Amino acid sequence: MTEPVKIQGLWFEEFIEGMQIETRGRTITEGDIVTFAGVSGDYNPMHTDAEYAKGTPFGARVAHGALVFSVITGLLYQTNVLEDTVIAFIEFSMKLRKPVYIGDTIKVSGKVTGSRKMAAAGGGMVTIDLKALNQKGETVQKGEITIMVKSKPETVTAAE
Repeated sequence: MTEPVKIQGLWFEEFIEGMQIETRGRTITEGDIVTFAGVSGDYNPMHTDAEYAKGTPFGARVAHGALVFSVITGLLYQTNVLEDTVIAFIEFSMKLRKPVYIGDTIKVSGKVTGSRKMAAAGGGMVTIDLKALNQKGETVQKGEITIMVKSKPETVTAAE
């Protein structure tokens, strides 16, 4: 019987400045909005009341900005670049540029913009500029995240 293949994320040393990370898309559903409202307690009617939302500048219900950011982090994780190598999510800064409606499909484009080794923590900090795009190619959120990633284990020599 063969062993299952283990997918390994990138080590700190493998994140190179300028490296691009692209995700697949994910469609925002009514269920996402209702579930997020329940989890967060944010029942603002612009998210949860279709009749109320018709009278807002958006004209329809929109997804919570924090929901969209949560989807962004999930899409990044699904690329497997952080599989079993991420230590911690350290910091984020996001600007909300356009509303996200039920039925919009979000994908993420990222670019590594910096790194800083932190040997005492067993890895280093990686900063990634992010842009979340809808199905029309419009930027709906943009900003940056900083994550701590494990360093590659030292290679064991044959003599050991």
